Amino acid sequence: MKLNYKRTFFVGLAFMSICSFWQLYDSIVPLILKNTFHVNDTIAGAVMAADNVLALFMLPLFGMLSDKTNTRLGRRTPYILFGTLTAAAFMLLIPISDNINSMTFFIVALGITLLLMSTYRSAAVALMPDITPKPLRSKANAVINLMGALGGIISLGLIATLVPKVSSPSYMLVFICVSVIMLVSVGIMFVAIKERKLVKELEDEVNENETDDQSESMPADVRRSLRFLLFSIFLWFIGYNAVTTAFSKYAQIYWGLEGGLFAYTLIVAQVAAILSYIPVGIVASKIGRKKTIIGGIIILSFAFGSAAFFKNFSTTIFFFFALAGLGWASINVNSYPMVVEMSRGCDVGKYTGLYYTFSMSAQILTPIVSGALLQYVGYWTLFPYGATFIALALITMLFVKHGDNKPVLPAAKIEAFDIAGD
Repeated sequence: MKLNYKRTFFVGLAFMSICSFWQLYDSIVPLILKNTFHVNDTIAGAVMAADNVLALFMLPLFGMLSDKTNTRLGRRTPYILFGTLTAAAFMLLIPISDNINSMTFFIVALGITLLLMSTYRSAAVALMPDITPKPLRSKANAVINLMGALGGIISLGLIATLVPKVSSPSYMLVFICVSVIMLVSVGIMFVAIKERKLVKELEDEVNENETDDQSESMPADVRRSLRFLLFSIFLWFIGYNAVTTAFSKYAQIYWGLEGGLFAYTLIVAQVAAILSYIPVGIVASKIGRKKTIIGGIIILSFAFGSAAFFKNFSTTIFFFFALAGLGWASINVNSYPMVVEMSRGCDVGKYTGLYYTFSMSAQILTPIVSGALLQYVGYWTLFPYGATFIALALITMLFVKHGDNKPVLPAAKIEAFDIAGD
């Protein structure tokens, strides 16, 4: 049984379109709030947390709705098509509201766009397992994650090259380009992937007989480790998301970078993370996931802590952001599998939900808290804030005593990119 990489690539185009939008959202919306509408950093943080609040409710809802949908296009495809077409259109209202300086128009446009993005994210993620045999989903998920990373890098590249270096730039061109990328990506997926046909083929070829004992309860000591791991996840997302959400403002206001120049720094971090996945997988196979995560925490907190000393932008910062990419890859690749490892014999889906509940809750809270610090204390607080919370995760990780089986080194190197496997 071999993975159809070509087919998985086409499925991944939907996830690539999603990630290209969210990278644009995280990079540009804070700048519009700050520079055009002069929203204080605390309120801006609350606005930036809105998508994660929506995600807590909308993703499960539309995931369940797509499960129950039955059309000639399949279960997931209608949601992907509707969500992409409408979101790609309404997102263009965001730079229009910026250009005409209408706060009301901006809030309405942003709110509708976020709602529309929430209608198809679950369906896009669920399409891959729907048409992929279970033994091959790890490899397939690796391809999906790579496509998502590619979408983020494309958006950052567009921001770096298309945002003019003026005091009040227009973001219309970069929004149009990302909108076109979203439409073209999903259009290609729609032509290449016939969902109903592929689902039927999988049903005919694969007869999965799962015999997991769902009645087995989790031992008390394992549950204690799980709690400390979930607290660790919460803490490092508090620190990491604060930096990624506010970095565009920080780079312009604190370092004085103009236009989209800040995007090059984030590109370095993303490329470093992608290049680190395979070495991280090798290290984890030798020393275990917990030690690899602890190493990642130390590296990431050191990178952010070091960045705090740069009062002005220097190309040396690229080195520390490359370290940040390495540290984040070490953490992110190994944390979810540890949760799954501890939930063995229980409901894996339930504990997957716990993982995302803690990570999303952190991403709801931290833009508001860090935004208040930026506003009332100063922009210098951003990197110390991020480094401190990531370092706190080191303490909680020391109490994690389970879920640390050394992963088997994947036979195919592509599997090393798998972040959220089966």
